[in-house]
Amino acid sequence: MAKAVKKKAAPSFGKFIKWFWILFGVGILSVVLLFFVAAQGWFGEMPTFERLENPQTNLATQIISSDGQTLGKFYLNDNRTPIPFDSIPKNFIEALVATEDIRYYSHSGIDARGTLRALVSLGGKGGASTITQQLSKLLFTERASSNKVERVKQKIKEWVIATRLERQYTKEEILAMYLNQYDFGYAADGIRSAAKIYFGKEPSYLKVEESAVLVGMLNNSSLYNPIRRKELVKKRRNLVLSQMHVADFITEKQKDSLQALEMVIRFNPESHKDGLATYFRMYVQGFMNDWIKENPKPALEGERDKWNIYLDGLKIYTTIDSRMQRNAESAVTDHMKNLQAEFFHQNTPDRNKTAPFLDLKQNQIQSIMKRAMKSSDRWRAMERAGKSESEIEASFNEKTQMTVFDWTSETQEKDTVMTPMDSIRYYKTFLRSAMLSMEPQTGHVKAWVGGIDYKHFQYDNVYQGRRQAGSTFKPFVYAAAIDQLRRSPCDSLPDTQYCIEAEKHGNVEPWCPKNSDGKYSGKNYTLKKALANSVNTVTAQLIDQVGPKSVVSIVRNLGLKGEILEVPSIALGTPDSNLYEMVGAYGTFANQGVFVEPVMVTRIEDKNGTVLYEYVPKTKDVLSKEVAYAMVDLMKGVTEGGSGTRLRHAYQKNNRVYKEIITGYPYELSNPIAGKTGTTQNQSDGWFMGMVPNLVTGVWVGGEERSVRFKSITYGQGAAMALPIWGLYMKRNYENEDLGISKRDFVKPKNMSIKVDCKKVRDEIRQSDPEDDLDDLGI
Repeated sequence: MAKAVKKKAAPSFGKFIKWFWILFGVGILSVVLLFFVAAQGWFGEMPTFERLENPQTNLATQIISSDGQTLGKFYLNDNRTPIPFDSIPKNFIEALVATEDIRYYSHSGIDARGTLRALVSLGGKGGASTITQQLSKLLFTERASSNKVERVKQKIKEWVIATRLERQYTKEEILAMYLNQYDFGYAADGIRSAAKIYFGKEPSYLKVEESAVLVGMLNNSSLYNPIRRKELVKKRRNLVLSQMHVADFITEKQKDSLQALEMVIRFNPESHKDGLATYFRMYVQGFMNDWIKENPKPALEGERDKWNIYLDGLKIYTTIDSRMQRNAESAVTDHMKNLQAEFFHQNTPDRNKTAPFLDLKQNQIQSIMKRAMKSSDRWRAMERAGKSESEIEASFNEKTQMTVFDWTSETQEKDTVMTPMDSIRYYKTFLRSAMLSMEPQTGHVKAWVGGIDYKHFQYDNVYQGRRQAGSTFKPFVYAAAIDQLRRSPCDSLPDTQYCIEAEKHGNVEPWCPKNSDGKYSGKNYTLKKALANSVNTVTAQLIDQVGPKSVVSIVRNLGLKGEILEVPSIALGTPDSNLYEMVGAYGTFANQGVFVEPVMVTRIEDKNGTVLYEYVPKTKDVLSKEVAYAMVDLMKGVTEGGSGTRLRHAYQKNNRVYKEIITGYPYELSNPIAGKTGTTQNQSDGWFMGMVPNLVTGVWVGGEERSVRFKSITYGQGAAMALPIWGLYMKRNYENEDLGISKRDFVKPKNMSIKVDCKKVRDEIRQSDPEDDLDDLGI
């Protein structure tokens, strides 16, 4: 009988299930343990709760204009200005989420599906880093380690920090922090700087295709560099747009049309030497350095005890109007480019063998050049390096490659080879300029141009430079005469040679000034006509009558601080002054006799908006309303029939000077304008001070050396060198009605006792005595 075959027992899966759960539990416990030990700092120091609450990042300080524009920033390595989430356009957020973290709104800092996919494929199907993890890496993880074990430790730390960030902040706050932190290259730290530098706009105005470019850079800003690798970046941009379509943020039709667009980059690098209001920004830097010395920072644990304008993200609110600043800078550039071309034309070797210097001997020129050499950065650097004086001097005669300023180049620079000594002489050939514009009622400075190009000419001629004021000083003499002698603009004095004897008013010798043309008409001039035509003999008589001491007293109250001797010659503008003080002084006339100290910074805030400083106006009553108005009326004569008349007429179009030198002519300004031109001895300096009721603007033009000048007064007078800048500036200001620049007349006080209407005076004299020879009275 056959034996029965025993059946094999069915395999039991119980032990497999048991081991599965054991391994699963061990895995979970391992992950928990890894998180725990990482959180305890076993893999390196972890950020504290306080640091998570307030991540320490270096923030650039912003300089903000009165119309809300960022004029520039102070920063060292981090040009970062954070913006809130609601200032980031929706299309940017959609592009970011679609490309970098599609499940961003559903995970809690770690994307489990993405992590598992990355582990299974060993990274072959993309990484698993969420936006939150990327933020934790930017904020709290040092540079990614090349050591695999160390990198794993860093990754675990990032996971832990990411989960903490998710508990600490909203999803929107995390997105804003990430985009504010990322370095887009070219000092574009954060989304705001990136939008400004690559597209010249605020982030809120970014178009979809522009947002896609920046989101594409988040993968690797060095690789996807839109300046160096445009085609690669365009492909990356189109990939971002495809991801947006996959995520249903844009339609296929939108995707196709956007991908077909050319990539347009408007590169606007931000540096301390480029951009708007560069000279003004350097003034603000000095202002802030002084403010920091006097205002200690509240002591907080782990923070600096002094404010740092490069790191603390301060907001400096200024009086500058960015629109008026652009008008000012363009006016200076347009005219100085023209004027310089004429200066070069007149200083070719065959016309001036000592160019750019005029009427100097060789030993005088050598002295100037040696002084410039010893004050150069090159000399100081070589001296610090221990080089001997002979070695340093020898190096100044060795040819080297350099980039120099050039008006004719589109970039205003050119590459060349020359010796450092030749470059010193080359730079001295350029005429310099300065311009300051101020609202007289408030003292608010609206535009500040300290030179022709900050990158190459860093000396600020608004604030640092002091030059002879020339005839722009004369109104102060007239003001003293009207204020103290009750003179009227309609009073007359003869144009004859006038001498103030020796030992009078501090004179050692007799002082007998000549008119600029060396001639004397012998006629009587009203004070108004005399000032309009800058008649020196009349000014000499006035300072003799009132005394130099009275004039100096008035100008001190008007804010002039330089050395001013109490001698008669100051009447013709021998004292040195700077444009900053001159504009403040003239503002007193326009502001009905009240001096208001010019102000540039109105408020300073910390990164949280706490006000640290607010400006308090500084004012002083200097002249009565009547005297101030009489002065304004006097100076209106300058633009109605004197040296400033070219602001109004348009009948010299075929004159070469008007056609080629007076940039922007004709101006044809018909509104009331008060002003004064100024030209110093030998045409070394050209000035124009111009006023309308709510804006006082001063312009100076001249060489770095007083011997760098035009030979003739035709080109070297203030009306040719400086006035055109004022005319261009005002013409452009008036084109923008939003600026609110007044075209009205100056406010006349009621019951004026000082006679200013010379036509009315003439009529009154004629009625009282028809036989009177009014010409003898200069009326």
